[in-house]
Amino acid sequence: MNSNLPLLITFCGYLLIILYLGIKAYRRTHDLGDYILGGRKLGSVVTALSVGASDMSGWLLLGLPGAIYLSGLSEIWIGIGLVLGAYCNWLIVARPLRVYSQHANNCLTLPDYFENRFRDRSKVLRSLSASVILLFFTFYTASGLVGGAILFENSFGLDYGVALLTGGFIIVAYTFVGGFLAVAWTDAIQALLMLAALLIAPVGVITSGGGFAEVGEEMQAVNPESLALFANMGLLGFLSLIAWGLGYMGQPHILARFMAAESAEKLVPARRMAMAWMIVVLIGSVTTGLAGIAYFADAPLDNPETVFIALSQNLFNPWIAGIITAAILSAIMSTIDSQLLVSSSVISEDVYRVFARPGASEKELLSVSRAAVIVIAIVALLIASDRDSRVLDLVSYAWAGFGAAFGPVILFSLLWRRMTASAAISGMLLGAVTVVIWSNLEGGLFDLYEIVPGFLLASMAIVGVSLLKPQQDLETLRLFDETQELLK
Repeated sequence: MNSNLPLLITFCGYLLIILYLGIKAYRRTHDLGDYILGGRKLGSVVTALSVGASDMSGWLLLGLPGAIYLSGLSEIWIGIGLVLGAYCNWLIVARPLRVYSQHANNCLTLPDYFENRFRDRSKVLRSLSASVILLFFTFYTASGLVGGAILFENSFGLDYGVALLTGGFIIVAYTFVGGFLAVAWTDAIQALLMLAALLIAPVGVITSGGGFAEVGEEMQAVNPESLALFANMGLLGFLSLIAWGLGYMGQPHILARFMAAESAEKLVPARRMAMAWMIVVLIGSVTTGLAGIAYFADAPLDNPETVFIALSQNLFNPWIAGIITAAILSAIMSTIDSQLLVSSSVISEDVYRVFARPGASEKELLSVSRAAVIVIAIVALLIASDRDSRVLDLVSYAWAGFGAAFGPVILFSLLWRRMTASAAISGMLLGAVTVVIWSNLEGGLFDLYEIVPGFLLASMAIVGVSLLKPQQDLETLRLFDETQELLK
């Protein structure tokens, strides 16, 4: 216990800061708009760091280093695909979505935006998009809870079940209390912690190993193809890795940050800051995985996704290890809190207010949102209770689901005047169904990452349906034209 005391103290100190921010955010949360989007008051720095932290999650510190440790540098193509996708998302989607979501009746959620963008009075588009969010975010949240359980299990020797409940309770607590502002503020701090950890760990390995040359030779001795960019990779494998970038345009927790920015102009400096942060942390994550190949050459790890945790605890004194442990937890928390918030917002704003209690007060809707956070967390905990769950597998499924179902709809809705509600419904449904079916098939072409066929088929459906029966509602066309003028 004594050897774990510095780790525990550092870790608890970090958690107290997070809970303090949750309480502070609670005092500034007065209505549903504050709870869901923070009153659209995010500045450039918080927007940039919050997008980065909520995007990268435990995948950055557990999934990616584990994949690199297991397979070598060839897994870097995921990171390259993500950088390209993130830049396109900031460049093409961020400003138009911020302007459109406010101009179209001040939309607070994506289902709300879809309904107002196409003036869909049938409620089908809202219901379908809400269902997609709840389905895939439950799996996404489960992936984060698995990562948190792995962290607690390896750091403090807790049983997996106890570790799972501990991590879940901490995350639910401050999300329940503080809403969007708590999530955004804590994400910004978590992004800085992740950056620091991913700079410290690789440097520590290289220094202790005698320098770049010695570490490189050790890696080559363990795995001769560890530095090969295309080792054991065919065309489908390459396309599957690079295609991760397609997912960005459909991730509700990232798109919510764009909608919450103080203004469209703030998103330009935020883009530069977010991309710089992303490139640095991805390099650090990849380097950490490679360093693990050399460091654990004589005693390979049973679970590759613990490579970052194992390195920090072997290389550094307990105080530094505590900071790095906090950084790993922060990466996990930064995505789970965003997912819980988006899901609970959908339940209160797009289900409860629309279908159950149209006249519900702001106070009542706030209570529903907070209750929904707990319910969704419980369902995700049940999925995550499988000890053999892999973070990267759960993330890849949810990422593909959102990317295929929402990505093409978001893209075309912001850029194409003639798109209709029927086209949006067709594209969203086909994208989601393709991911679910494709992911359960194996062999040959079905080894291609499911986001690729899902995204392509959804885009084809949107274009085909819109061309067959173009948008003719004059109010919808007027709203689109006004938004384009505002963007100019």
